[in-house]
Amino acid sequence: MTYANEKCPQKRSFAETSITSEPDPKGGRTKSSATNDSSLEIISPSIIRDIDSSVSSVKNSNEKSPQFKSTVCSQIIRCIEPYPHCILENMFIDGFLEKVLLEVKNNLKVKLKETDLFRVFQSVDMANLDQSSDTKLSISMPSLMKLKETLYSSQYRSFVEKLSGVEPGTLIDKVDSAVNCHNKGCHLLCHDDVIGTRKVSFILYLTDPEPMWKNEDGGRLELYKNVLEKNVAKLSDESEASFAPSLTTPKKIPEPFPVKTVLPKFNSMAFFVVRPGVSFHSVQEVFCDRPRLSIQGWYHAKEIPIQMENASLNQLKFLGHEDSKEKFVPISSDSNQEELSNSDLHFLLKYINPTYLNPQSIVDIQEQFEEESCVQLRHFLNNEWASKIQGCIIDSDTKDNLGRDKPAINYRVGVNQYWKPVGPAHKQRFLEYIGEEGQLKNRMTKTPPKESMITDADNLLSRTSGGLLLHLKRKVFESPAFGRLLKKITSLEIPIGFRGRVRRFRPGLDYTIAHYGILTNKSVLDATMCFVAGSGNQSHRMNTYDDNDAVWQSDDKGGFECYIAAEEDFEKVEAADEYNEEDDTKLLSVSASNNTLSLVYRDPGTMRFIKYVGCGAPSSRWDIAMEYELVDDDDVLEKCNSEEVKLDIR
Repeated sequence: MTYANEKCPQKRSFAETSITSEPDPKGGRTKSSATNDSSLEIISPSIIRDIDSSVSSVKNSNEKSPQFKSTVCSQIIRCIEPYPHCILENMFIDGFLEKVLLEVKNNLKVKLKETDLFRVFQSVDMANLDQSSDTKLSISMPSLMKLKETLYSSQYRSFVEKLSGVEPGTLIDKVDSAVNCHNKGCHLLCHDDVIGTRKVSFILYLTDPEPMWKNEDGGRLELYKNVLEKNVAKLSDESEASFAPSLTTPKKIPEPFPVKTVLPKFNSMAFFVVRPGVSFHSVQEVFCDRPRLSIQGWYHAKEIPIQMENASLNQLKFLGHEDSKEKFVPISSDSNQEELSNSDLHFLLKYINPTYLNPQSIVDIQEQFEEESCVQLRHFLNNEWASKIQGCIIDSDTKDNLGRDKPAINYRVGVNQYWKPVGPAHKQRFLEYIGEEGQLKNRMTKTPPKESMITDADNLLSRTSGGLLLHLKRKVFESPAFGRLLKKITSLEIPIGFRGRVRRFRPGLDYTIAHYGILTNKSVLDATMCFVAGSGNQSHRMNTYDDNDAVWQSDDKGGFECYIAAEEDFEKVEAADEYNEEDDTKLLSVSASNNTLSLVYRDPGTMRFIKYVGCGAPSSRWDIAMEYELVDDDDVLEKCNSEEVKLDIR
């Protein structure tokens, strides 16, 4: 195989190639369509019989169109949960698809395409296979040409209509398709496939028949149940809608975890009707060294589907829904003190590396931040806290059997009463720590605190990664002293509020997607404290690099945080423009690094995401993700003017 890279983690792109056959001047449907059933001769006769029998009862009952019901024939499985879909097994006659697989392998030239949404090697575009042009590619792949003729034929479209329950004649001649190769580490995150007039999505699996594909190999088609979003936010002012249209009606969103999976078995095809906010699906990461080959595409209808506002692509471009952030919590302070005091330094030294509290270091950091609006502070916590947390996170991953190429089969691994999954899956999936320290405090207030109980609490906190991170979040990152430190090292005004969460991104499972719902109408200061396996020495000035550091620095296993610019003229952006791979909007990428604090000044109109963490990553990515509310420039100017007026009065 020939490989090429086109890695663009700041953009997302679907393979969308439109193929519209010309009408046959003699009256046939298309020039390429067969006028008889010869185009179906490669399909297993038993499949055709099962298709006919599955709709015969509908014809006998005088129904205008087949109603989709759950049925199981010998080779056809039709299911209605979580939404109507169909699986055809042993679809083609013996030996035919083996020829197609061999042709694809012998002629395959693949190019890596990567965004926040997917990582895939894209190969043969079916648009390049045209017998009339007598191209070298089409000549060398006669079986694939025959397969294309069948999939594009009016007869086969008629079968698809019958099985999917859509009205006869709904599917038109326009078909998109391509041969895709998901190698180890490749994936496609949750979406609903809704773009333009797409009507039915299909995936024909060309995975090697021997050995048989199993769950531990990954690459499963994942189907999600949809629910109505909760707590729809109301926009506070017009500035909230400066980048995207906003709606306050509930949308259909996917749950965090899939409810059904389909193995990519050789000579099987899965398909479903594309419906906005309903047909949510994804392709699980491939865990094994075998390629997951498939032909994937869409049959089109004449018109776009209804309820387009529910489409996942449109939801990624909406503001003010379930992903709207909670309000900032004011930073408490007993005085108007704005400069670091000796008591502040004494407190911070309990947690922070003394180097970062040295006056000269503060000046150096300040200069870099003023120049670049961002800075990464490695080895930020002192050795005591860094080693304590490092031991806990490694123990947690070992217990959960995650990372270092271990297949992530259990979607709920690590989920418990303290760690809760966060969705919806078309925007994000990770675990958030919500308890332990707070719950222990509640227990301790109900009864007089005994020394043994306090000791138990401290021991429990010291044994759990979540408890330690939550303790740091509350004691350090929410403290007035840390706010004054931020003012000192960034030259920004002292933060007036904060919001944040303790997160875990599990290898082979978790991610966030760039979307307009995270845009702010004011600038904020992002402070992300990251913990992963490794020494945290990803720097050109350090020569104590270890293997884990090298993996994270390469970004090949994901886990990095990427900042990208949103499109200001949003309402004029069409789907094709949104997926334009030439449009480079990347602003900053920060690799995961152990015990590293990343400070980024984020302007309104800037999105960010955590790239999907692959199962080959050395560990989970654990972080304390904080946002700090800053005083508006207008407020600062008003304050200065007020002080000048007072001075004049005196």
